Amino acid sequence: MSAQTVTGPVEAAQLGLTLPHEHVIFGYPGYQGDVTLGGFDREAVLAECLRVAEAVKARGVKTIVDATPNECGRDPLFLRDVSERSGLNILCSSGYYYEGEGGTTYFKFRFSLGAGVEEVYEMMLREVTEGIGGTGIRAGVLKLASSRDEITPYERVFFQAAARVQRETGVPIITHTQEGTQGPQQAELLVGEGADPGRIMIGHMDGNTDPDYHRETLRHGVNIALDRIGLQGIVGMPLDSDRLRVLEALLGDGYANRILLSHDSIWHWLGRPLPMPEAMLPAVKDWHPTHLFDDILPELERRGITRAQIEQMTVGNPARVFG
Repeated sequence: MSAQTVTGPVEAAQLGLTLPHEHVIFGYPGYQGDVTLGGFDREAVLAECLRVAEAVKARGVKTIVDATPNECGRDPLFLRDVSERSGLNILCSSGYYYEGEGGTTYFKFRFSLGAGVEEVYEMMLREVTEGIGGTGIRAGVLKLASSRDEITPYERVFFQAAARVQRETGVPIITHTQEGTQGPQQAELLVGEGADPGRIMIGHMDGNTDPDYHRETLRHGVNIALDRIGLQGIVGMPLDSDRLRVLEALLGDGYANRILLSHDSIWHWLGRPLPMPEAMLPAVKDWHPTHLFDDILPELERRGITRAQIEQMTVGNPARVFG
């Protein structure tokens, strides 16, 4: 089995240490209109992202899954440049963001005229099997997202289309759960639509600190990701110490073979630089793509989590889900 990266297929056994939910470049829809003051200097951003790539490579990382939705600055050619120049394997996504923060107008207008699941299915299928736009670069994952406390009718169209593409191609599915809600509901919907639970990673589960919520999601046979590690202390972002408490409980239940770990870090924000308030700095000081390796994994070992369990979560599980 192989994973589809931006430079072509890579055997699952060669994926190695993997971060399954990061963003090389990302912008909230609307950034495209701020070109006067927030223009994109491709070479400068490429140099910036290559520095980050070298930092994660120095920790042993071999593969990144870029979870950027189509309307949030996904750029397969840029990802291929980063991959070729750094040597990192990078998987590119196909999908749209959740309704509250996504670029909804395009498909909502089309849906109002009678379009539906078939159009989204056709887009995803083409991007997975033939390539994105005219690049020839195939998406290696499908990215889905839902709102806080609900999967809206708009979002449900994308879930249904993705499940159909997954049934036909085997492509893995990764998701965004807003503030750690709707994990069980996402899993139930996708599996109910015929998607393979072993190829589904329900994301941002670490927004919820109740182990029973995670167990309810895992009962559907899917994988879960604690993938906002380091982003903490604000709404929907628990402290890392609470995340570790949940992780210890789930590992104690024997779920090491269905948990993946990442940061959801953004290497470069598209548009103008963020005006970060000083009060938010403590929440993001550890939100970077080496935090897992510098701080979290050593802490897990101090708590008695075995190297075999860590290897399973960071190497074995990604190889199975994405390979």
